[in-house]
Amino acid sequence: MTSESPGRARLDAVCTLVSEQLDPRRGPETLYVGLEHLQSGRIGRCGGGRSTDVQSFKSAFRRGDVLYGKLRPYLDKAIIADADGVCTTELLVLRPREGTDARFLVGLLHSAGFLQHAMSGITGVQHPRTSWQRIREFEFLAFSAAEQRAIGDIVGGIDRAITCCEETLDCLEALRRTAMRELFTCGSRGELQKETEIGRIPESWTLKTVGQIAAVKGGKRLPRGIALADRNTGQFYIRVTDFSDMSVRLQGLQFVPEAAKKAIARYTIAPEDVYISIAGTIGVVGQIPRELDGANLTENAAKVVVQDSNVRGRYLMYALASQASQSQIAQATAKNAQPKLALTRIEQILVPVPCDGDEQAQIIEILDAIGEKVSQRQRKRILLEELFRALLNGLMTGEISVSSVGAGALGGPVLNTTAPTAEAAV
Repeated sequence: MTSESPGRARLDAVCTLVSEQLDPRRGPETLYVGLEHLQSGRIGRCGGGRSTDVQSFKSAFRRGDVLYGKLRPYLDKAIIADADGVCTTELLVLRPREGTDARFLVGLLHSAGFLQHAMSGITGVQHPRTSWQRIREFEFLAFSAAEQRAIGDIVGGIDRAITCCEETLDCLEALRRTAMRELFTCGSRGELQKETEIGRIPESWTLKTVGQIAAVKGGKRLPRGIALADRNTGQFYIRVTDFSDMSVRLQGLQFVPEAAKKAIARYTIAPEDVYISIAGTIGVVGQIPRELDGANLTENAAKVVVQDSNVRGRYLMYALASQASQSQIAQATAKNAQPKLALTRIEQILVPVPCDGDEQAQIIEILDAIGEKVSQRQRKRILLEELFRALLNGLMTGEISVSSVGAGALGGPVLNTTAPTAEAAV
């Protein structure tokens, strides 16, 4: 065992490994935590199971212990246990030593320096793991108990703010689902409904197939042997993984290499078109931002080009995202080893259409307003996550002094952890 450097401490100086193994089938029912119940970069669990539902021996833990994911350490999974229970043996149970703040310890395990240390000692190719023998040697700046508590306050405060943001997002998503259900059942004017093949719709509305409204066209894969480029070639290529919240995530987009531009030049999408995923994740719909006008579209998605002048493209997007349309999409998807939605099946999907274009505009306005609130909260969550990583790494390396970071330095409202209701958010 190597000694600590002056002014530094090792991980095993602030925590111990707990190796108590239990057969969960032989004891009373308790909480079970698996790797799936930990989110990357977060300090609290996102679910849990029952110990009586799992087989074989598990590791026992107590409330206040820190559970660290040794499998694929790049996933950055570490939480503070909020109750006693048992966990998968892929989680190391680390118990803070007396005087060590658990929030400081879990923050340390999420720091960039620790992640790099853990990754440098992994074993296994298909299932890379680190070990207690490796991570116990991690050295970091020695902090007093008071400094640990201060860092713990910061870690806990930002994590609560992220949780608050996520709870508000859940409320807004629920509100959007409710609004879509009501709008496509009752309309925006509260008129009487009639029964149709897809359920109840406003009495004055009509049912049309997508094929009666628009042309459905597929995307295109790159020619064999040619890969997408990370360098900006002036031609974007949109994949299903780039679809996000009925739009396209601009970060991480890839480009069509010069050698492939001519071969797929015809397979582009415009902001007025509606995209729909047809392979892998089926039925994701949306429209692209204007800055991506003319981008190439993956073969795993189709574009729906509206040709009926009485139907707005954005209205059709929301109609295809509604429960009635999504149910039809699920029924029309081929149940093969790799599920696929045929273009002809998209053309047969029935959508309700208001006879009055103004009512379409009203529905778009309502759903766009909720969507903007969702986007704002998503952006805030991203900013908070970036703040968490930046502050944590700065504090652990000494680039940021603990005394310089307080509620005022964090901007006050950033750490407001009172979750507003969906109505207040809107």
